[in-house]
Amino acid sequence: MPPIRCIAFLLAAAILPRLAAQQSGAQPQQPPSDGLDLRFANGIVAVVEDRPITVDDIRREIQPLLPQIQRDATSQRDFENKLQALQDDIIQQHVDRVLIVKEFYKEKEGEPKKSIPTSFIDNQLSEIIITQYDNDRSKFLASLRQQGKTIREYRREIEEDIIYGYMRSQQRKSQSVVSPVKVETFYNENKDRFHQEDQVHLRLIQFSRTNGESDAELKVKANEVVNRLKNGEAFGDIAKEVSQDTRRSKGGDWGWQKRSDLKPELSEPLFKLNKGEVTDPILMPEGAFLMYVEERKHAGLQPLDEVRDQIERILVQQMARTSQEQWLERLRRNGYIKYY
Repeated sequence: MPPIRCIAFLLAAAILPRLAAQQSGAQPQQPPSDGLDLRFANGIVAVVEDRPITVDDIRREIQPLLPQIQRDATSQRDFENKLQALQDDIIQQHVDRVLIVKEFYKEKEGEPKKSIPTSFIDNQLSEIIITQYDNDRSKFLASLRQQGKTIREYRREIEEDIIYGYMRSQQRKSQSVVSPVKVETFYNENKDRFHQEDQVHLRLIQFSRTNGESDAELKVKANEVVNRLKNGEAFGDIAKEVSQDTRRSKGGDWGWQKRSDLKPELSEPLFKLNKGEVTDPILMPEGAFLMYVEERKHAGLQPLDEVRDQIERILVQQMARTSQEQWLERLRRNGYIKYY
């Protein structure tokens, strides 16, 4: 049996009977006390450098995710496949973590020896006790005893968490500059991604039929607003004063809206307008509406300058993923890894 699949099989043995029972409507069966789960409780998944990775290490991360896998699985085979993918991912994360920590402590000529200040670990430990254990050290110590860990081991885990996060963030930072040529090339090769629909930055005033007002009564209220607009008052200011919709406090600001976001009764008159124009009162069963066009974006290809920042973010993410995977592959090649 391949090394990683044996772990998937181990956990599947405990969960699949319950999955089958749920699908058949029967009561879940309890796995026998001498089943595979017990047999491999202290099994070794891999050894990385001089650090063993155990089945228990993997199980601690997988157990909270198993109910969701059960709910998502359409069959026992589907459950096994999902469990297999999760196992592979978590095992690889554990392997990479050990290699990254080793790389951090690796002494390099001309560079000072690296270390994590004790105060960083103390602060992180205090934060964990406050947020996860209600600031109760006795609860924290009881949890450690249940996990079979010492304070020293737990502090080492915190230290490695800090190192892991720091080293990965340093890799991302190294790929934060994108040349204008790359941005323009991406734009020209992916123009279909930058076509936009008609959009309006919408402000709205609504008068609801809270007291059974007639159309005529609602129209009078709406026309009073139209007259105030003609006299130079700002739509947003009036909306804060009289609108009865949920965005009243924001001056009726509904942000950018596409034609497809709105009912036809609203979108048809709205998208005939230009920037700075307001619709005539629109009467609907819910009440009367006035819509104001703060800004307009017409359908078509967005200019490069409008999407340059978006493209730069995409390219930075792509470059960071590629660089990080190459970095991890190098660590894996240069490290000692043995799977069981």
